[in-house]
Amino acid sequence: MMVEQVTRDDVSEKSSMSGTGFSDWSDVYNTISNSIPDMSFDVRNHILNNSNNSSQVEKNSSHGAFAGEVKPEAKVLVLYTGGTIGMVRNKEGALVPLANAFVKNLRRYPNLHDKEYAEKRFGEMGPLALPITDTDSRRITYNVVEYSPLCDSSNMKMSDWMKIARDIEASYEHFDGFVVLHGTDTLSYTASALSFMLEALGKIVILTGSQVPLFDTRSDGLDNFLTSLVIAANYNIPEVCVLFGHKLMRGNRTTKVSVNSFEAFHSPNVAPLAVAGIKIDVDYRSIFRSIDLEKFHVHSTVCEKVGLLRLFPSITAELVRAFCREPIQGIVLQTYGAGNVPSNREDILAELKAATNRKVIIVNITQCPQGSVESLYEAGRILDNAGVIPGYDMTPEAALTKLAYVLSKDDWDIATKRLMMETSLRGELTSGRSETMQDFDLVDAVGRSLGVSSPEEFRQLGSILFPAMLFAAVTAKDTAKLDALKRYGADVSLINADGRTALHVACCEGDIDVVRHLLKMGANVHVKDRYDHTPLTDAIEFDKHEIIKLLVQCGAHLHERGIVIGDRMCRAAAVGNINRLRSYHLASADLSQADISGRTPLHLAAMHGHAKCVEFLLERGVDLQASDMLKLTPELIATAECRVIIQRAISANRP
Repeated sequence: MMVEQVTRDDVSEKSSMSGTGFSDWSDVYNTISNSIPDMSFDVRNHILNNSNNSSQVEKNSSHGAFAGEVKPEAKVLVLYTGGTIGMVRNKEGALVPLANAFVKNLRRYPNLHDKEYAEKRFGEMGPLALPITDTDSRRITYNVVEYSPLCDSSNMKMSDWMKIARDIEASYEHFDGFVVLHGTDTLSYTASALSFMLEALGKIVILTGSQVPLFDTRSDGLDNFLTSLVIAANYNIPEVCVLFGHKLMRGNRTTKVSVNSFEAFHSPNVAPLAVAGIKIDVDYRSIFRSIDLEKFHVHSTVCEKVGLLRLFPSITAELVRAFCREPIQGIVLQTYGAGNVPSNREDILAELKAATNRKVIIVNITQCPQGSVESLYEAGRILDNAGVIPGYDMTPEAALTKLAYVLSKDDWDIATKRLMMETSLRGELTSGRSETMQDFDLVDAVGRSLGVSSPEEFRQLGSILFPAMLFAAVTAKDTAKLDALKRYGADVSLINADGRTALHVACCEGDIDVVRHLLKMGANVHVKDRYDHTPLTDAIEFDKHEIIKLLVQCGAHLHERGIVIGDRMCRAAAVGNINRLRSYHLASADLSQADISGRTPLHLAAMHGHAKCVEFLLERGVDLQASDMLKLTPELIATAECRVIIQRAISANRP
């Protein structure tokens, strides 16, 4: 069950679908369901539950339609899996999960829901919307998907990780960011697992929860939830994160450290990615960015034949032998200090050696909450001789979930799997001494000449200088300078005052080698500027076809409402601009998408007598029977305008 109890039979067949490209919301359901057969029941119901509001789950929805408001919208999907954050108190005062109560309670909270805006924009039971202030650049709207049954996090299984990952995948192109509400007990395990399963991630996924229910008078849940929504909607952080106690942390670096503190989670070996105070201070240089030139996808299987083995004084060889028996395939060994084991226990070492000889992967991490495994002592080096892999500074949660992920990669041989376990895949470990970055030497030099002294002023100076220098390097097509700027500490996805990145500029300039270089440096294809343009939007407006193909290959997609895209394509068709229509086609736009009057590009091409444009559209299988608000099809328009050649061409393509 979902946000509201709505079944498929309840869906009105008269729902207005103007501008969506679908006849009704059942078509939306069928289209997505057919493309993702194993989509969870919850997300399917979520789509149907929004059937009475045609603008709720549009793939291309970004701009609001509220009178007097011109700010674009940012859309967040909230997956409510369970946990304390959504619990309510029963008559006895005990905390209990209550199905379908969470969203109803959210709608009554004015700081979590702008009722006036949401009802005029979406209808009474549509998505929720945060209140907006004059300083906000975007209106944040969010849909809540409630899992059924709600799951206590102590009952979470690996199959639940897969379900969450698939639900994110099913809705990936519909939303700007994702928030997963989760119980705190196993939250770090889920965050770590998702960080590996969500491959080539380009959007932020935040896991959060609370120690006290959100609807209690004194709760940490309100701040955790609100801050998660704001960051997910507005910040370019393509990672799986945990937000707790005003800190945004890399998910696979976190561990739960307290059962009763509002600072329940720490990232012991890596500083937070962001800290939320009066302002949200983001350390963009620390963000892990995918450099793979591929679309986002989910690796939805994990190996469950893994375990955690913690050494203790006088541990018996029999216990170690039993733990290493088949069907075990991977073990996270928690050792003393910097990775030490008893050097006088040859019986234990023999069991570990026998296991690695059977191709069991054993990863060595420290029992200490902070620090890293290093072969400084003889007691640590003997594990290397036994075939045990160093796990460096991975948390137990990260090491276990990474092992489950790596072992499920059937296309990797055992040598590759061992190598991957000691390689940072998602920023989960620090192996050895990291490369010394020349940090802000360049900014320091400029700052000193300007009399800048405070760290905050230097950070602000860097945020001004680096985008300008990146843009200059892009315009000059100087990839060597781009590499040098990165060594000096520049984040390739830094934005200027208009919210534009170096990738935006490169897509306008049209040099595909520069674009490819930026993507390999980790440039994000989903960043929107203040005009709501992504790099793909710019590539389309400048008709850079090879760049459009590359961006789509890397996961870029059209984000605007279908009716907006339809209007732009119709304008191109009206002047016979085949090049622009080809740009939209390469970006996977529906060339039969109607504009506000119901006319498609074929209508406009036929009306204005652009025969070659009509031919282009017909070759791509556009809808010949689409009728506008006056019930006119493209063929009727061609006939009325005496476009004989066009009328014949359309008639010849009729089934």
